[in-house]
Amino acid sequence: MNEPNPFLDPARQRELYGHASRLAGRTNALMRAKTVGRPVPETIVSLVRAHHARPDRLRLVLDIGCGRGTSSLVIAEQLRPQRVIGLDAAPSLLAQARGRAKELPDGTVDFVEGDFHDLPLPAGSCEVAVAAFCLYHSPRPQDVIAQVARALAPGGLAVLVTKGLDSYREMDQLVASAGLDVRADKHESLYTTAHSGNLADLAASSLDVIAVLDEEHVFTFEGHDHLAQYLATNPKYDLAPGLYGNPGALAATLHEFLPDRPLTTRSLITFVVARPKEGQA
Repeated sequence: MNEPNPFLDPARQRELYGHASRLAGRTNALMRAKTVGRPVPETIVSLVRAHHARPDRLRLVLDIGCGRGTSSLVIAEQLRPQRVIGLDAAPSLLAQARGRAKELPDGTVDFVEGDFHDLPLPAGSCEVAVAAFCLYHSPRPQDVIAQVARALAPGGLAVLVTKGLDSYREMDQLVASAGLDVRADKHESLYTTAHSGNLADLAASSLDVIAVLDEEHVFTFEGHDHLAQYLATNPKYDLAPGLYGNPGALAATLHEFLPDRPLTTRSLITFVVARPKEGQA
């Protein structure tokens, strides 16, 4: 029997998001490895500018699943709406997001703890809603999108972002070859509920889809030490005791079993832009 998808397992959420430093370490290692692909927050901004009728006069932008606040801060700095609300379920990530926002004027960005299945906003209250790399944390992403549709004002815009089902498959193969998790390439994708292949259909359940953009992002890790910084907190793999959360021990194991060389891996990033259905809101 397959283990539960860690992104959908309530029992693992504290482990995954209880320490902001773990997510920051994994994200930083991945971003250092990126060789192809625009920064996702900047792409979101460009899509809002291209598809919203008044991108320079936005009142409220909602950033769902904001995590450590990276997209929220870019949106605030580049689009300059009157207010950005970043929403996430993890208090540790929100605390770090608030710290990163201290240099912005008071009231520009607020970070709120909440459940994206029940957005704490009135109907029709925001001009733009962003949900980047979070919908696959729900077993019912269409319900989250229905909440987005409810929160959007007439003429509003949703930008939804996800990854392909087979993202980082080269990494799966390396982990299996090293014996770290011999079933690494057999585990269910972390993105199974909301991925590049179904995101537009999910959006269309409550919104009118107006644009879909696919971009291949390429990442080259310099070697085992760099790769271990990412793998050590990747929840997909069943690592031996003492390896999870321990990049040094994980790197040592990789050095023991595989020649040290760069690893190039890929992920298809999909952006779906949508509006409220006519007559909605």
